[in-house]
Formats: sequence, C-alpha cells, structure tokens
Amino acid sequence: MKKFFLKITSTDRNCVDVATLFLRLFVGGMMLMHGWAKIVAFPTLAQTFPDPLGMGSSVSLVMILLAEVGCSVLLVLGLLTRLATLPLIFGMGVVTFVVHGADPCSAKELSILYIGMYIVLLLIGGGRFSLDEMIRYRWRLTR
Repeated sequence: MKKFFLKITSTDRNCVDVATLFLRLFVGGMMLMHGWAKIVAFPTLAQTFPDPLGMGSSVSLVMILLAEVGCSVLLVLGLLTRLATLPLIFGMGVVTFVVHGADPCSAKELSILYIGMYIVLLLIGGGRFSLDEMIRYRWRLTR
C-alpha cells in the first residue's frame, strides 16, 4: 500500500514510460484503424461526409483523414507527439460538440474518451521510448 503513496522513484519512472508507450501505441493504433476504414470507403464517404465547418464534404473528409491517419502515425512513432495531438483533439472536439452536439451522451462518449487520452499525451509528451526523446538526446549530445 505504501508504494501507491510514496514519491516516484527511478523504477517507477520506468513504469510511467512504459505506460506512456502503451497509451501512444494503443490510442494511435485504434485511431489509425478508424481512419484506415475511411480511406477504404473514401469514394462513398466523400459524397456524404458531414461538413460541420462549411468546407465541403470532400475537404472535411481529407482534413479528418490527415488527423486520424497522419497524426496517429506520428503518435505511434512518438514523433512530434504533443503537436500531433492538437489536430486530433480539435477533430474529436468537432465530432463531440458539433457533429453530435444535439445527440445524447452515449453517442459522444467514444470521442470524449479519445479527447481525454489525447489531452494526457499532450501533457506528458511521448515519453522515454519515443523518437522525440531520441532526437532530444542526440541534440543534447551535439550541444
């Protein structure tokens, strides 16, 4: 029981880094699959995709695909992790508050969960097991 209330030690820090890696891989992989399904159905979806920001269905679809696929790949790699979460948070915010704004909470819960996970990654970054950290480490060595 004491372990839960003590300061974080270096061993515990390893657990935090592994948990961060898991969160990045999990949420990035799940959203990547979600986006891939949209890529496969692109011709059909381009005609009927919601246009909440008034840019046109095709443009809205391409924008969300860039976020869901492109930013998810960055999350999985741990590259530009904090920056990659911003379009994902924005996209899920539009889904939650605009596209499903009038719907019951049960229709919004998945996008709200994604927002929560992306905010955690925005706050903690990619962790030690990320390309961000590898780049940061090499940059420190060259200074």
